Amino acid sequence: MKRATGGGGQTHPVATGSGATAGSAATAPVPVADVGCPMPTCVFHAGAAAYFTCLAGGAGACFHFGAPCTPADSCMYDPADRTYKQCSKPVEGQCMQWSVACAPASKCMFEAADGLHHHCDQVNGGACAQYGALCSP
Repeated sequence: MKRATGGGGQTHPVATGSGATAGSAATAPVPVADVGCPMPTCVFHAGAAAYFTCLAGGAGACFHFGAPCTPADSCMYDPADRTYKQCSKPVEGQCMQWSVACAPASKCMFEAADGLHHHCDQVNGGACAQYGALCSP
């Protein structure tokens, strides 16, 4: 069996291991879904009390942090009172001047009790009155 490689009509043999015959299911090309690069997000890091780019995460946590950042909507978690507020003066992932209460558009909020991000089922100003399932920050 030969398969075209794209330019100039060249072909290369395709292995058919396990005694499979040409054209059998064992040798049929298998489509692979496009797996794009994960979109980095800007998440709160409790240990540093600042926001950093999350390069890899899941199950409510970030596993690999990058450079300091500011969320696109400037709605940031204030660890001092455990609420979300608009930051009017962000510097290197931290807020130097707080403004009014807010909630992230995704409603994926940091819960200080377990240190993970959960979907907030009931937002109350800048706080979450009822946390739900884990979400990807």
